[in-house]
Amino acid sequence: MNETTTTPRPPSYRPLTFGVTRVALREGPHGTQYLGADQPLADYALRITDRLIHWAQTTPERTFMARRVKNADGNSGDWQHISYAQALASARSIAQALLDRGLNAERPVAILSENDLEHALLALGCIYAGVPYCPVSPAYATISQDYDKLRHVLNTLTPGLVFASDAARYGKAIAATVGDDVEVAINSIATDDHMTRATTQFSQLLATQATAATDAAMQATGPDTIVKFLFTSGSTKSPKAVINTQRMWCANQQQMRQSMPVLTEEPLVLIDWLPWNHTFGGNHNFGMTIYNGGTLYIDDGKPTPALMGETLRNLREIAPTVYFNVPTGFEAIANAMKTDPQLRKNLLSRVRMFFYAGAALAQPIWDSLHQTQEAEIGERIVMGTGLGMTESGPFGIFVTSPEVKAGDLGVPTPGLELKLVPVDGKTEVRYRGPNITPGYWRAPEATRESFDEEGFFATGDAVAWIDNTDIHKGLKFDGRIAEDFKLATGTFVSVGPLRAKIIAAGAPYVQDVVLTGINLKEVGALIFPTAACRGLSGLDAAASLKNVLESAPVQARFQQLLDELAHTATGSASRIARAHLMTEPPLIDKGEVTDKGSINQSAVLKHREALVEALHTGTLPFILKPQEKHQSL
Repeated sequence: MNETTTTPRPPSYRPLTFGVTRVALREGPHGTQYLGADQPLADYALRITDRLIHWAQTTPERTFMARRVKNADGNSGDWQHISYAQALASARSIAQALLDRGLNAERPVAILSENDLEHALLALGCIYAGVPYCPVSPAYATISQDYDKLRHVLNTLTPGLVFASDAARYGKAIAATVGDDVEVAINSIATDDHMTRATTQFSQLLATQATAATDAAMQATGPDTIVKFLFTSGSTKSPKAVINTQRMWCANQQQMRQSMPVLTEEPLVLIDWLPWNHTFGGNHNFGMTIYNGGTLYIDDGKPTPALMGETLRNLREIAPTVYFNVPTGFEAIANAMKTDPQLRKNLLSRVRMFFYAGAALAQPIWDSLHQTQEAEIGERIVMGTGLGMTESGPFGIFVTSPEVKAGDLGVPTPGLELKLVPVDGKTEVRYRGPNITPGYWRAPEATRESFDEEGFFATGDAVAWIDNTDIHKGLKFDGRIAEDFKLATGTFVSVGPLRAKIIAAGAPYVQDVVLTGINLKEVGALIFPTAACRGLSGLDAAASLKNVLESAPVQARFQQLLDELAHTATGSASRIARAHLMTEPPLIDKGEVTDKGSINQSAVLKHREALVEALHTGTLPFILKPQEKHQSL
């Protein structure tokens, strides 16, 4: 009997064109390499305002943006739409109001608001007038108790106008940080309980009559005009204000069109929650909508247990043509689609591409999405991804084919040159191109430190080839040159301060700590104990270190440590969710500890990869976790 074998059929994907599939590589000195796309960057708009005007003239009634109206009970109701013609008219009126106040780069506009229609119109007014604006992280004003980061942001910017979408929500922060000489505009009625100072209603800005000076100001803007300031996360130092120019934004949007032709093939429809104070939501997606004449539905949901239901509700109703989210969002959607036929039907009806950023997407989530897609529509949706940052506009690198695996990045977009530099056993990727920031506002030293001698921006990201025999497949992510990392939520974990906190709180029993959790949901810790643990255990000198660390007194002390740390944690990035006491010290011969005695975080994580995986999957014995009473803190 002859046995026959069949080769599995390759998966079928909904058609999607990849704009850049080949690269050019040249060698430099000392192992440095330079990588670029094999096609030039096409011409792009002088200013993003030109694109707004274009769509207002050619598709005046098309919806530019929509958001659900809040009902009296606080729940969201029907969609409120703003057309391109309305957006342009509003932008001109607001621009005139800003010009009347003499605002400029030295006295810009600071916006305290989540994503909403007023935020969008104020941003367009700023852009039209040539007045820089800064969407400030709402957390700085609503979660922080000392307002240190908000105060730092405002001191850096010296704004001439601060806009708050909600007096009740932002009034306390404004009272604590905004000087009496700065005008405050609000989009709600302010009571004395919320704000005691004089305020300007947003409707007053909107009612300003545009003049010839409005259009003259717009025409005076150009490629070097500062559009906005976006602050870095400030995970290790104070946040820095990244300068975003018209050239950066417009060049980057054209780069996206060439790398992702799907943006040009049909009118874009986005349903998006990504915050505008972050470059992914505020530059990538907001800019994509304007540049390509798309429609953006503001999603008031988020990938959190409390708000994910709103996102799912919107996705059952609005069918996007491309869809963007972070890994935790896609995980929630993947789980929901298994049992929600309306969600599957609507979300998959016309979407051409999914796209994730912010952190790595775990392969099981990827597989679950593909399984659901194949069952529902008979084919897969391409999961696009790449690499970028606030300083690159953000789009920089994008994948080259549908067969994407977790960690793949792809190749540089047209016009962006990558410099691949050997650093401490890894390869750092650096950027040079028209989409790269000229620097940080009012921070010349930080600017100088961020660019090398050839003018490349040093990203701190490490990369490796997907396939050493085929450079056209591009690059994959290989961690951070620095120690800080992101959780699956996109939240940065500031390793240095957290490590120091654990050592201090655990004295005299903690020698050193390596933090784990890169691209995972929570932070873990590998704790290297001191010899003092032996005395704490009560065991004799012959007892093994393993027995010492597993003894009840030692386990109880470290349980107390984790509980104390959980009690003082301010969020997932500062909360140790699981820990393991290490019976083997860091090894010098493997580079886990330097000759000066300091721990090498990346080396420990590399050489103990299996142990880290067991810690986070729960298969490692003697995992310590904070007690339940602290987990909501």
